Amino acid sequence: MKRNLREQFIWLLIAFGGWLIIDLLTFGGVINSFMLTIITMIEINVILAVSLNLILGISGQFSLGHAGFMAIGAYASAIITQSLPTIWGFFLSIVVGIVIASFIALIEGIPTLRLKGDYLAIATLGVSEIIRITINNLEITNGPKGIYNLPQFSNWSLVYIFACIVTLIIVNLIHSKTGRAILAVRDNEIAASAVGVNPTKYKVIAFTIGAAGASLAGSLYANYIQSVTPGDFTFMQSISVLIMVVLGGVGSITGSVLAAVVLGVVDTVLQNYGALRMVLYSLILIIFMLFRPAGFLGNWEFSVKRFFTKQKSSRENKS
Repeated sequence: MKRNLREQFIWLLIAFGGWLIIDLLTFGGVINSFMLTIITMIEINVILAVSLNLILGISGQFSLGHAGFMAIGAYASAIITQSLPTIWGFFLSIVVGIVIASFIALIEGIPTLRLKGDYLAIATLGVSEIIRITINNLEITNGPKGIYNLPQFSNWSLVYIFACIVTLIIVNLIHSKTGRAILAVRDNEIAASAVGVNPTKYKVIAFTIGAAGASLAGSLYANYIQSVTPGDFTFMQSISVLIMVVLGGVGSITGSVLAAVVLGVVDTVLQNYGALRMVLYSLILIIFMLFRPAGFLGNWEFSVKRFFTKQKSSRENKS
């Protein structure tokens, strides 16, 4: 327990160090408003990628429905903050979005997570499109016109804190008893069932938590951009998040964070190429996957415990 608390404290120090560096660079004028926008979008993508990796890489379920849950959070934030334009209204909207997304994920997951592979991907994509089309036809969501001029309560700092919290929660979940059961179901469902693990139960747990993460990202996105439309949450949004997970390494939370950062930087650099941007972006992805099909890190994870153990061993060897 003491060792675990020490590792958590070290991670919090690392997270605070990252926040402090960005804050000092912003205060010094090195990071301008445009760069802060890029950083904020990267942080939102980190939440999306990490939460999808819990579903795809940790529980082994091929989901294409992340955009739908993101839309739920975004519209919950937009509707509530319009009526209650305070910081407490914003936090309330986050909670409401997470509750609704989790409930829908639970209802969706119980029947659909019995499916596997392509069939599950099609089912989750179908539910995502149902959510988007429903939003597109509701009066409260202003239909296809969307909702604009939202009050802005989120900034890079708040999104950074949420990204760190979500990452720490998911990493701790993976190393918990529940996480080990989820991994057991992913590796061998029949063997897991034989030792008393309920596959559907743990698949639904991972799916629900992942959906909650996507909803949180949607709330932060809508509040930061100050507008939301159904077109923001199409099939391509789910594909974009899937690319981050695959590029970073399926099953690697560290890889998901790294891929979100790298793709955010690459996308920003390629904006100077106008219409050729997506062509170049696609070529970079194709070339990388040809030479590194397992992603940046494969299933490798950075571990504070392993890092300090190696440092200690190297010092002992030198002595």
